Amino acid sequence: MRTLQSSGHRSLPGELAPWFHNLHLPDGLQTAPDHPLGDFPRWKWRQIAAHLPARMDGMHALDIGCNAGFYSFELARRGAQVLALDIDEHYLAQARWAAGSLDPHERVEFRRMGVYELASLRARFDLVLMLGVLYHLRHPLLALDLVAEATAGTLVLQTLTQPGEQRVQPPHDLPIGERERMREPGWPAMAFIEHELAGDATNWWAPNRACVEAMLRSCGMDVVAEPGDEIWVCRPQAGRNGAQHERVREELRAANGR
Repeated sequence: MRTLQSSGHRSLPGELAPWFHNLHLPDGLQTAPDHPLGDFPRWKWRQIAAHLPARMDGMHALDIGCNAGFYSFELARRGAQVLALDIDEHYLAQARWAAGSLDPHERVEFRRMGVYELASLRARFDLVLMLGVLYHLRHPLLALDLVAEATAGTLVLQTLTQPGEQRVQPPHDLPIGERERMREPGWPAMAFIEHELAGDATNWWAPNRACVEAMLRSCGMDVVAEPGDEIWVCRPQAGRNGAQHERVREELRAANGR
Protein backbone atom coordinates (compact mmCIF):
# COMPACT_ATOMS: atom_id res chain seq x y z
CA MET A 1 0.00 0.00 0.00
CA ARG A 2 1.32 3.41 -0.93
CA THR A 3 1.19 6.00 1.82
CA LEU A 4 1.56 9.74 1.90
CA GLN A 5 5.27 9.33 2.47
CA SER A 6 5.90 7.07 -0.55
CA SER A 7 8.75 8.39 -2.65
CA GLY A 8 7.91 9.60 -6.12
CA HIS A 9 4.35 10.65 -5.23
CA ARG A 10 2.96 14.05 -4.40
CA SER A 11 1.98 14.82 -0.84
CA LEU A 12 -1.32 16.19 0.40
CA PRO A 13 -1.60 19.93 1.07
CA GLY A 14 -0.82 20.34 4.74
CA GLU A 15 -3.77 22.64 5.37
CA LEU A 16 -6.17 19.85 4.43
CA ALA A 17 -5.12 17.55 7.27
CA PRO A 18 -6.53 15.70 9.13
CA TRP A 19 -8.73 13.50 6.93
CA PHE A 20 -11.65 11.32 8.07
CA HIS A 21 -12.31 9.80 4.64
CA ASN A 22 -9.57 7.64 3.16
CA LEU A 23 -9.84 8.59 -0.49
CA HIS A 24 -7.92 6.52 -3.04
CA LEU A 25 -6.56 8.96 -5.62
CA PRO A 26 -5.67 7.87 -9.17
CA ASP A 27 -1.91 8.16 -8.62
CA GLY A 28 -2.00 5.72 -5.69
CA LEU A 29 -2.08 8.34 -2.94
CA GLN A 30 -4.42 7.70 -0.01
CA THR A 31 -5.65 10.49 2.22
CA ALA A 32 -5.94 8.47 5.47
CA PRO A 33 -4.11 5.16 5.00
CA ASP A 34 -3.73 4.64 8.75
CA HIS A 35 -7.40 5.26 9.58
CA PRO A 36 -8.34 3.65 12.94
CA LEU A 37 -11.46 2.16 11.30
CA GLY A 38 -9.48 0.57 8.50
CA ASP A 39 -10.05 1.50 4.86
CA PHE A 40 -12.92 3.78 5.77
CA PRO A 41 -15.41 4.44 4.34
CA ARG A 42 -14.68 2.07 1.45
CA TRP A 43 -15.70 -1.03 3.43
CA LYS A 44 -18.97 0.62 4.47
CA TRP A 45 -19.68 1.62 0.87
CA ARG A 46 -19.35 -2.03 -0.16
CA GLN A 47 -22.19 -2.87 2.22
CA ILE A 48 -24.43 -0.19 0.73
CA ALA A 49 -23.45 -0.34 -2.95
CA ALA A 50 -25.23 -3.60 -3.79
CA HIS A 51 -28.56 -2.03 -2.77
CA LEU A 52 -28.18 0.86 -5.24
CA PRO A 53 -28.46 0.88 -9.04
CA ALA A 54 -25.21 0.02 -10.82
CA ARG A 55 -25.95 2.84 -13.26
CA MET A 56 -27.47 6.11 -12.07
CA ASP A 57 -27.46 8.13 -15.27
CA GLY A 58 -30.19 10.75 -15.08
CA MET A 59 -30.61 10.33 -11.32
CA HIS A 60 -30.24 13.16 -8.82
CA ALA A 61 -28.66 12.29 -5.48
CA LEU A 62 -28.22 14.14 -2.19
CA ASP A 63 -25.33 13.39 0.17
CA ILE A 64 -26.02 14.93 3.59
CA GLY A 65 -22.90 15.34 5.71
CA CYS A 66 -20.64 14.51 2.77
CA ASN A 67 -17.34 15.02 4.63
CA ALA A 68 -14.49 14.72 2.09
CA GLY A 69 -16.84 13.38 -0.56
CA PHE A 70 -16.14 9.64 -0.74
CA TYR A 71 -19.77 8.62 -1.21
CA SER A 72 -20.50 11.55 -3.52
CA PHE A 73 -17.66 10.52 -5.83
CA GLU A 74 -18.89 6.91 -5.86
CA LEU A 75 -22.41 8.01 -6.85
CA ALA A 76 -20.98 10.29 -9.54
CA ARG A 77 -18.89 7.37 -10.81
CA ARG A 78 -22.19 5.55 -11.42
CA GLY A 79 -23.52 8.51 -13.39
CA ALA A 80 -25.58 10.44 -10.81
CA GLN A 81 -25.69 14.21 -10.47
CA VAL A 82 -24.90 14.80 -6.80
CA LEU A 83 -25.56 17.67 -4.41
CA ALA A 84 -23.17 17.16 -1.49
CA LEU A 85 -23.78 19.08 1.73
CA ASP A 86 -21.70 19.65 4.84
CA ILE A 87 -21.50 22.37 7.48
CA ASP A 88 -17.75 22.00 7.97
CA GLU A 89 -15.72 24.10 5.54
CA HIS A 90 -12.62 22.03 6.32
CA TYR A 91 -14.22 18.88 4.92
CA LEU A 92 -15.62 20.78 1.95
CA ALA A 93 -12.13 22.09 1.14
CA GLN A 94 -10.86 18.50 1.13
CA ALA A 95 -13.72 17.40 -1.12
CA ARG A 96 -13.24 20.23 -3.61
CA TRP A 97 -9.52 19.50 -3.80
CA ALA A 98 -10.12 15.77 -4.32
CA ALA A 99 -12.77 16.48 -6.97
CA GLY A 100 -10.01 17.50 -9.35
CA SER A 101 -8.96 13.85 -9.45
CA LEU A 102 -12.12 11.94 -8.58
CA ASP A 103 -14.87 13.86 -10.36
CA PRO A 104 -13.58 14.38 -13.91
CA HIS A 105 -17.09 14.90 -15.32
CA GLU A 106 -17.95 17.51 -12.67
CA ARG A 107 -21.10 15.72 -11.54
CA VAL A 108 -20.77 16.73 -7.86
CA GLU A 109 -21.69 20.12 -6.45
CA PHE A 110 -20.36 20.73 -2.94
CA ARG A 111 -22.30 23.23 -0.86
CA ARG A 112 -22.00 24.44 2.73
CA MET A 113 -25.46 23.72 4.10
CA GLY A 114 -27.04 22.00 7.09
CA VAL A 115 -29.82 19.45 7.06
CA TYR A 116 -32.37 21.93 8.46
CA GLU A 117 -31.87 24.09 5.38
CA LEU A 118 -33.29 21.39 3.10
CA ALA A 119 -36.63 23.18 3.26
CA SER A 120 -35.13 26.08 1.31
CA LEU A 121 -34.15 23.75 -1.56
CA ARG A 122 -37.74 22.73 -2.33
CA ALA A 123 -36.30 19.80 -4.29
CA ARG A 124 -36.69 16.02 -4.24
CA PHE A 125 -34.00 13.46 -4.99
CA ASP A 126 -33.96 9.95 -6.40
CA LEU A 127 -31.41 8.93 -3.77
CA VAL A 128 -30.54 10.47 -0.41
CA LEU A 129 -27.59 9.44 1.76
CA MET A 130 -27.63 10.46 5.42
CA LEU A 131 -24.67 8.64 6.90
CA GLY A 132 -23.20 9.42 10.31
CA VAL A 133 -25.32 12.54 10.80
CA LEU A 134 -28.48 11.84 12.83
CA TYR A 135 -26.84 11.50 16.26
CA HIS A 136 -25.04 14.83 15.77
CA LEU A 137 -28.36 16.72 15.49
CA ARG A 138 -30.18 18.40 18.36
CA HIS A 139 -33.49 18.01 16.50
CA PRO A 140 -33.30 14.59 14.90
CA LEU A 141 -36.99 13.98 14.17
CA LEU A 142 -37.36 17.38 12.52
CA ALA A 143 -34.32 16.57 10.40
CA LEU A 144 -35.75 13.18 9.40
CA ASP A 145 -39.05 14.81 8.43
CA LEU A 146 -37.17 17.21 6.16
CA VAL A 147 -35.09 14.39 4.70
CA ALA A 148 -38.17 12.26 4.06
CA GLU A 149 -39.83 15.17 2.31
CA ALA A 150 -36.79 15.48 0.04
CA THR A 151 -36.69 11.74 -0.77
CA ALA A 152 -38.49 10.71 -3.95
CA GLY A 153 -36.86 7.28 -4.24
CA THR A 154 -34.41 5.74 -1.77
CA LEU A 155 -33.00 6.92 1.54
CA VAL A 156 -29.92 5.27 3.06
CA LEU A 157 -29.57 6.12 6.75
CA GLN A 158 -26.67 5.23 9.04
CA THR A 159 -26.45 6.31 12.65
CA LEU A 160 -24.81 5.50 15.96
CA THR A 161 -27.12 3.39 18.13
CA GLN A 162 -27.27 1.95 21.60
CA PRO A 163 -25.95 -1.61 22.03
CA GLY A 164 -28.50 -4.37 21.57
CA GLU A 165 -30.62 -5.90 18.83
CA GLN A 166 -33.96 -6.15 20.65
CA ARG A 167 -37.01 -4.60 19.01
CA VAL A 168 -40.47 -4.23 20.52
CA GLN A 169 -43.40 -3.34 18.29
CA PRO A 170 -45.41 -0.81 20.34
CA PRO A 171 -49.21 -1.11 20.40
CA HIS A 172 -51.27 1.32 18.39
CA ASP A 173 -52.50 2.94 21.62
CA LEU A 174 -50.65 2.42 24.91
CA PRO A 175 -52.91 2.84 27.97
CA ILE A 176 -51.52 5.44 30.37
CA GLY A 177 -51.53 2.88 33.15
CA GLU A 178 -49.15 0.64 31.19
CA ARG A 179 -46.28 3.10 30.85
CA GLU A 180 -43.95 0.62 32.55
CA ARG A 181 -43.87 -1.19 29.22
CA MET A 182 -41.67 1.64 27.94
CA ARG A 183 -38.89 0.16 30.07
CA GLU A 184 -39.00 -3.15 28.22
CA PRO A 185 -35.80 -4.06 26.35
CA GLY A 186 -36.24 -3.05 22.73
CA TRP A 187 -38.95 -0.45 23.30
CA PRO A 188 -38.20 2.48 20.96
CA ALA A 189 -35.99 4.76 23.06
CA MET A 190 -33.30 7.37 22.65
CA ALA A 191 -30.69 8.43 25.19
CA PHE A 192 -29.84 12.12 25.42
CA ILE A 193 -26.12 12.95 25.72
CA GLU A 194 -25.90 16.14 27.75
CA HIS A 195 -22.13 16.50 27.68
CA GLU A 196 -19.85 14.44 25.43
CA LEU A 197 -19.57 10.97 23.96
CA ALA A 198 -16.13 9.82 22.81
CA GLY A 199 -14.82 13.32 23.38
CA ASP A 200 -17.28 14.84 20.89
CA ALA A 201 -19.68 17.51 22.15
CA THR A 202 -21.77 17.23 18.97
CA ASN A 203 -22.91 13.69 19.83
CA TRP A 204 -26.40 14.49 21.15
CA TRP A 205 -28.41 11.28 20.89
CA ALA A 206 -28.03 7.50 20.99
CA PRO A 207 -31.24 5.80 19.81
CA ASN A 208 -31.78 2.07 19.96
CA ARG A 209 -32.52 0.24 16.73
CA ALA A 210 -36.23 0.04 17.45
CA CYS A 211 -36.28 3.82 17.87
CA VAL A 212 -34.52 4.45 14.56
CA GLU A 213 -37.04 2.26 12.74
CA ALA A 214 -40.01 3.81 14.56
CA MET A 215 -38.78 7.31 13.71
CA LEU A 216 -38.41 6.36 10.06
CA ARG A 217 -41.97 4.98 9.98
CA SER A 218 -43.32 8.10 11.64
CA CYS A 219 -41.61 10.18 8.92
CA GLY A 220 -43.27 8.15 6.19
CA MET A 221 -40.40 5.80 5.34
CA ASP A 222 -40.47 2.00 5.16
CA VAL A 223 -37.30 0.01 5.83
CA VAL A 224 -36.65 -2.35 2.91
CA ALA A 225 -33.13 -3.59 3.75
CA GLU A 226 -30.42 -3.54 6.42
CA PRO A 227 -27.18 -4.07 4.50
CA GLY A 228 -24.88 -3.61 7.48
CA ASP A 229 -24.68 -2.76 11.14
CA GLU A 230 -26.60 0.46 11.90
CA ILE A 231 -27.54 0.95 8.22
CA TRP A 232 -31.11 1.15 6.87
CA VAL A 233 -32.27 1.37 3.25
CA CYS A 234 -35.71 2.99 3.09
CA ARG A 235 -38.43 3.95 0.61
CA PRO A 236 -41.39 6.33 0.99
CA GLN A 237 -44.57 4.69 2.25
CA ALA A 238 -47.29 4.30 -0.35
CA GLY A 239 -50.52 6.19 0.17
CA ARG A 240 -49.61 7.76 3.49
CA ASN A 241 -52.42 9.99 4.74
CA GLY A 242 -54.70 10.52 7.70
CA ALA A 243 -55.08 13.02 10.53
CA GLN A 244 -51.75 12.21 12.20
CA HIS A 245 -49.86 12.64 8.95
CA GLU A 246 -51.53 15.99 8.37
CA ARG A 247 -50.61 17.14 11.88
CA VAL A 248 -46.98 16.22 11.21
CA ARG A 249 -47.05 18.17 7.96
CA GLU A 250 -48.54 21.22 9.71
CA GLU A 251 -45.79 21.13 12.34
CA LEU A 252 -43.16 20.75 9.64
CA ARG A 253 -44.51 23.72 7.69
CA ALA A 254 -44.43 25.83 10.86
CA ALA A 255 -40.87 24.74 11.70
CA ASN A 256 -39.45 25.42 8.24
CA GLY A 257 -41.21 28.75 7.71
CA ARG A 258 -43.43 27.68 4.85
